[in-house]
This record gives sequence, C-alpha cells and structure tokens, in this order.
Amino acid sequence: MKRRTFLSTSVLAAAPPADAAPAAKPALVTRIRRLNLRHTWTTVMSSSQYRDTFFVEYSRDGITGIGEGAPIIRYQESAETNRRAIESIRAWLLEQRPEAFVPLMNQVFRRIEGQFAAKAALDIALLDWNAQKLGVPLWRMFGLDPAAAPLTTFSIGIDKAGVIRQKVREAEEFPVLKIKVGLDNDEEVIAAVRSVTKKPLRVDANEGFRTKEEAVAKINWLEKQGVEFIEQPLPAANLEDMNWIRKRVHIPVIADEACLHPQDIPRLAPYFDGVNVKVDKCGGLLEAKRMIEIARSLGLKVMLGCMVSSSVAITAAAHLSPLVDYADLDGNLLIANDPYEGVRVDRGRLILPDRPGLGLRPRPA
Repeated sequence: MKRRTFLSTSVLAAAPPADAAPAAKPALVTRIRRLNLRHTWTTVMSSSQYRDTFFVEYSRDGITGIGEGAPIIRYQESAETNRRAIESIRAWLLEQRPEAFVPLMNQVFRRIEGQFAAKAALDIALLDWNAQKLGVPLWRMFGLDPAAAPLTTFSIGIDKAGVIRQKVREAEEFPVLKIKVGLDNDEEVIAAVRSVTKKPLRVDANEGFRTKEEAVAKINWLEKQGVEFIEQPLPAANLEDMNWIRKRVHIPVIADEACLHPQDIPRLAPYFDGVNVKVDKCGGLLEAKRMIEIARSLGLKVMLGCMVSSSVAITAAAHLSPLVDYADLDGNLLIANDPYEGVRVDRGRLILPDRPGLGLRPRPA
C-alpha cells in the first residue's frame, strides 16, 4: 500500500462516522444525603441521631466519579454550605481537564475559602474518575499494597452503661475498640466496656479534660485499663501543657482536633507522639497524603480517622490506609442507610476493593 493511501485510510478509520452522536458534555451533580445512625452518637461535642453529608458526582467520557465529604459545624461548614461552594465554581470546573487533577485541585483551593469537606468530596470524585479511566483501583494509582492496610478500630460513643455493653457486644468481630471519653462518666464508660471485653482499647477525649493535672491522672488510670493511646486530651489551642503531660504519662498522645492541615504538623511535632489525619478536615486525599508524608518526615505516628460517613468517604480514606500506623475507618458501620458498598472489614482488617476507582457498588435496596 502506498504511503498516501495508507494515511488516507488511517485518517478515515480514526474519524467518527458522519452520523455518530457527539460526545456527552462533562456533568457535575451535587447532592446532600441524610445518614441515619444505628445508635445515638454522643461525644464531648455533640449528640445526634443522623448526619447530613455532601456528595459530588463528576461524569465525563461515560465514566462517573463519586466523592463525599462530611462537614463539621465547628469549622462553619454544613452540607448546604459545601453544596453552595462547589456550585459557585461549577461552570469553571466543567471546563477543566480532570486528568490534571493535581493543578486542578490547587486551583480549587485558591477559588474556595474554607469548606474543606466540599473540597474533599470533589477531590475524591476526581480521583475516582481518573482511576476508573485508567482501569485500576485507586490504591494502585497511589502505588500502594492493599495487604498493608492496618486493622481498623470500631468506635463506641459515650452512653449509659447498658447501651455501651450492647454496643461492645455488637462489635465482637473487631479486635481493637475506640472509646469516646471526656465527660464526667469516664469511669462508668470504661467499666461498662471492661465488663464485656478485655480487648485492647484506644481512647478519644475530644478535648474533654479540663486541666493538665486531670489529664495526667486520667491517662495514667486509662493505661491501667488496657488503653494503648489517647487522642486530644486538652483543647486544641492548649499546646504548652502537652509537654508537661507527656513527661508524666507512658502511652502515646495523638493530636486530633489540633491537626487540620499539612501546615499544622510541624507546629504539633514537639507536643505529640502522632497525628490523626482526616480527609474531610484537610480537603481530600491529596492533602491527606501530604499530611502523612510530613508526619513521617518528623518521626510521628500516623492515624487515619474519619467522620460519620457513607462507604464513599470511608472507602476513599481506606485506599490511603496502607500508609499509616493506625486506622479508625468505621463511620459507614455506624449508619443504617449506607447507599454504597466499598471497603469491607474482616475481623477488623480493611479489605480494599480491587475494582477500578474507589471500587464502589450501589447497595441493593
């Protein structure tokens, strides 16, 4: 075949048929879902029976990426303010190339002030879309080994002793439990847990201890109850007392409410043994990965936490879990109406999907 003939037939073969339908335009759907809790969820900060979370669906080239963010009222966020934030840049977003998701998300951070759960939902949706486009699970796109995913704890909120015992029995398959404390009934809560199980415990005080002396007394008492580490004993702004506390306790102290964004970690390193990274608080998986890398460079332990969310947000975080020491990714297990199936838990072990993208499937009605 002559070169000119070959080029002509090649061009014709590559060209779409004259009557072919035009490629569908990119689409963006934002929605708010109400997630109903299996039990009333109580911490030092609040008590609730449901949570509203924010979802983004980004569609292009016949592929839809899904993301979710759980807004935190403490940081002036709600599902509705999240929705308005993404809608405010809708036209611009639909003009962007989703394959260039790193510079795209950098621009999103410059265009939207605050509203980090909204950014997280968009970040997750874009990464889900890209990994599906490449035909690989998200963990493979990050270059990770799913077999390295750690155990996840199962969280027990503050409640009456009888309800706590019931919650602990329901969490029988989990080898490690996370217990919320920080109110005046801490002894009752731990006694109720210990009346049912001798499993290792991890404790989150959610800034609930009032003084450094109280913190030391309670942490040393908790150590005797089989607690492995404690999160955020004092208010986030109180860093100076943390060194005093750490000289008088023997279990690691992990920053939670004090740790929001990558730039926080160098400031926290002198005062804590580790940090709890939450995708919703920092603005997505790209920021969470950056936080993990900074924490590692400073010799800190890393925990990957979550909010009450569906399997979308929890599965997204789970794809990063092979990078961390501890996981607390059970937010989807606390709700009764999860719309998706994704990451599974087998005796506490996170089993990451091997399907492309996040690997989500709609849950049967």
